[in-house]
Amino acid sequence: MKNVFSKDLEAGKKYENIVLCMVQKKYPKAYIVDGYCKEWDIFVPELNFGIEVKLDKKSIDTGNIVIEIEFDGKPSALTTTKAKWWVIYDGLKYNWFCVKNIFRCIEENNLTYKKFVGRGDIKEKKAYLIKKKLLFKYKEYETWR
Repeated sequence: MKNVFSKDLEAGKKYENIVLCMVQKKYPKAYIVDGYCKEWDIFVPELNFGIEVKLDKKSIDTGNIVIEIEFDGKPSALTTTKAKWWVIYDGLKYNWFCVKNIFRCIEENNLTYKKFVGRGDIKEKKAYLIKKKLLFKYKEYETWR
């Protein structure tokens, strides 16, 4: 029986590949970065930027998108990304955000992070739980342009 982390990693890879296929229709040299890369999941050489792919199907039930900023006392996800774009698949759509717009959402709405141990984790994380209705006002696309 696979543990939660392994299942989540496997699902993440699946959705990275789906996003890669979307991007490669317009930018065929785009590729998934092999191994662990905290900056981004997909690199687009034609445009010289990265794309991070996030999965939050639980948001269908909670109404919130989780935006992690720290894990086990170390900066992570939004605070370490160098990606220009984040694609958040919420179980229904692929939602495209320019990273600066995620920061803008947090800042303009004076959001505060929460501390919790996520499903499948054994260490604490800090993350924003942003209402989908609010965050999605800042998105750029539902699919790759």
